[in-house]
Amino acid sequence: MKELYQSGDWAREKHVPVIEIIEACPENGIVAKVSIGKEIPHPNTTAHHISWIDVYFKPEGGKFPYQVARCEFSSHGASAEGPDTSTLYTVPGVVIHFKSGKGGMLYASSYCNIHGLWEGSKEVNI
Repeated sequence: MKELYQSGDWAREKHVPVIEIIEACPENGIVAKVSIGKEIPHPNTTAHHISWIDVYFKPEGGKFPYQVARCEFSSHGASAEGPDTSTLYTVPGVVIHFKSGKGGMLYASSYCNIHGLWEGSKEVNI
């Protein structure tokens, strides 16, 4: 499936999951923010939106990654009156908090209903 995932420079591409490490220590765990469209905001309309973000962590020396979180975004402006008629729009971003005894790689994938699957990663040092 890896050929289905797209990646790019988050400063020039509005679909790449951007991972920011807020905290990483053995006592408090790892806190990370994952967002889509850090420099260029991703549209969030009924016709063009991010449906979900998945986050995985592969510990240093580990064989496989662990799924840490999945966030689905359900409100994209649609209402009974039609597309983009509601004032409710979700923002594609999530803050996660988990514990690990060691550092590793944090991976995020997202799905745009028009442009498909996207991925991003960030090293976590503890």
